[in-house]
Amino acid sequence: MTTPPPHIEIDGAPATDPELLAAVMTGFGHFTAMQVRDGRVKGLDLHLARLDRSTRELFGRELAGKRVRALAAGALETAGQRDASLRVYVYPGVRVAVTVAPPAPDGPGAPQRLTAAEYWRPAPHIKHLGGFGQSYHREAAVRAGFDEAVLTSPYGEIAEGAVTNIAFWDGTSLVWPSAPCLEGITMGLLAPRLASVRRPVTLADLPGYRAAFVTNSRSIAPVTAIDEVAYAVDEELMGRVYSAYDSVEWDEL
Repeated sequence: MTTPPPHIEIDGAPATDPELLAAVMTGFGHFTAMQVRDGRVKGLDLHLARLDRSTRELFGRELAGKRVRALAAGALETAGQRDASLRVYVYPGVRVAVTVAPPAPDGPGAPQRLTAAEYWRPAPHIKHLGGFGQSYHREAAVRAGFDEAVLTSPYGEIAEGAVTNIAFWDGTSLVWPSAPCLEGITMGLLAPRLASVRRPVTLADLPGYRAAFVTNSRSIAPVTAIDEVAYAVDEELMGRVYSAYDSVEWDEL
């Protein structure tokens, strides 16, 4: 289970107002998650665009990037942290909550073993709240001895991981599944910096790929197996992936 963040603010104030807490408890909204180092974030423009786009779709109003940056920077200052795992949540009324928690470990993620689960998230283009389905399948995967679930259609088409994006290497191209999914910020930073394409990927296709890896806001990690299909860690590929991510500049909040 997720450990509650040690510090939470809503609209720049500690979360003690019952009206504000009521907005949080609706379960309807969206968010973005980022790693902060020395008060800076990679892909900040993508995070701000995601928040504004989803706010317009869900609530019919804009969410100014200037407001988000001020609230995020203020939460970091109040929490006394320059390095952190930071999330920005948006609720009805365009109430903005910021949580500050300890940072994820730096460096490459540990190799991952995945198992397939038949489930696609509703409105997958939005990083929305209420992710019971994906959490259910991820927790089931962990209980079964895996690290993550990979979500598929009833016909075996792969969309994404429960909390990750997934990419495959065929020896020539880096392939991101073209099924509807949440296009994560890390994916958005890597895709234009590597020779990558979008095309359908099915469970039946897996033996034809040479390697795979997963990405999210916390790490980039090689995949060593999806159920019975095993992959060797392609060190050359992963080196290029890590170098591409390291080349992304940090943006000041």
